Amino acid sequence: MEILKTTLLGLFFGTFGTTMGGLLGIFIKKNSNKFLSFILAFASGLMMSVICFDLIPESLEITNITYSLLGIIIGIIVMFFCDLLVEKKFNKNIELKENKNSLLKTGLIVSIGLAIHNFPEGLAIGSGFEASTKLGLGLAIAICMHDIPEGLSMSIPMKNGGMKPSKVIFYVILSGIVTGIGAFIGAIVGSISEQIIAMCLSFAAGAMLYIVSRRINTRIKQFI
Repeated sequence: MEILKTTLLGLFFGTFGTTMGGLLGIFIKKNSNKFLSFILAFASGLMMSVICFDLIPESLEITNITYSLLGIIIGIIVMFFCDLLVEKKFNKNIELKENKNSLLKTGLIVSIGLAIHNFPEGLAIGSGFEASTKLGLGLAIAICMHDIPEGLSMSIPMKNGGMKPSKVIFYVILSGIVTGIGAFIGAIVGSISEQIIAMCLSFAAGAMLYIVSRRINTRIKQFI
């Protein structure tokens, strides 16, 4: 019963954040690159605070530094290879010429990337609830806020590529559902032992650290 509750909470907060961002992307008529950069930077700062003040300290409290470091390293490595796969697909499918077709493909590839990124976020929620209700709920709310700009970055190129608003929202929600899957796995695996909970939390911290660093690097390059 507790696993079902955790899964539903992860599903709700994951889909709510991305859907809100998706709706904003559809209804905002003028898309400002500076505005998008600001909210992505805000989301990155929020996620860094979750990593530094929630995930890592909680992992260290449950187990020793060896398990925590191992989880962080594994999280970074896994997301690195996931990013390589998405980047390879991106370069294969997206033309350099910016037309409606390429914008549409960009939005779809971004949605795949964000779906992959949403999994460790769900894992953090699931294992967070296994550690304590306060930690799990705090993580869920923070991740929900973090998912809003992600939904924006997904919906804007889809909308500008000519996709119907209803279809845009469908893909945005689909991406958010992965958070619920991550929460379900986090709750199941986390129930095995405290060391597993600590590993899940540190894995999520490592994965999110990579995502934030990658995002900041990408936004800086756009302004150089």
